[in-house]
Amino acid sequence: YQRRVHGIGRLNKTGIISPHYNVPFEEIEQWVSNLLPSRQFGFLVLTTSKGIMDHEEVRKKHLGGKILGFFY
Repeated sequence: YQRRVHGIGRLNKTGIISPHYNVPFEEIEQWVSNLLPSRQFGFLVLTTSKGIMDHEEVRKKHLGGKILGFFY
C-alpha cells in the first residue's frame, strides 16, 4: 500500500522535528498552531500505531503519535 501526495504545488517550507516528540491527541492543536502559519495551510506528519499520517487524519482517527515533521 502506497500513498502519494498530489497537487501540492510549491512548498514554501519543510522541517524535520528531532527528537520526535510524543504528541497525545489532546495536544495536536497546540503543535499545529506552533508549527504551521495557519490552520488551513500546511500539514504536520506523525507516525502512529496505525502508520504515518498527516495531522488531519490523526485527528479524525482520534490518535496520538510521534511528530516527524511539517510542510507548507
